[in-house]
Amino acid sequence: MHTYEVIHHVGHSAQDMFNLVADVEKYPLYLPLCEELKITKRETREGKEVLIAKMVVGYKLIRESLTTEVVLDPENRQILVEYLDGPFSFLENRWRFVETDQKTCDIDFYIRYAFRSRMLEKLMGGLFAKAVERYTAAFEERADKVYGAPKFAPRPVA
Repeated sequence: MHTYEVIHHVGHSAQDMFNLVADVEKYPLYLPLCEELKITKRETREGKEVLIAKMVVGYKLIRESLTTEVVLDPENRQILVEYLDGPFSFLENRWRFVETDQKTCDIDFYIRYAFRSRMLEKLMGGLFAKAVERYTAAFEERADKVYGAPKFAPRPVA
């Protein structure tokens, strides 16, 4: 089982970052390894938007697709992702966006996963781990393009 968690301070509002990460259909434009993403179902449950998303991830000749349920909780600025099908035996992912002031926020990114086979672990394990570590930076770079570069030096988060 692999676990990765980071809290990253960015020069964009919590609402802007929530909106950016919630716009899953744009992931292929900038997210490492994400080649395609389609929403196959969209519904509302208990006031939250729930998406069933099918993502194709790949690198060179390796291609895998995975299906997840994505729960968008704008009131709490949280996104929860649950694994439904694909190359993993387990995957859970959480994003939280904590406002630090009107123009900045902390992104709390957490993912835990395990591949369903040793072969997939050997083929994609290291590559996927590196991509996961790059996710928060990819979203921050995308935010800079969409909302403009922040006018401050980000503070490190312990």
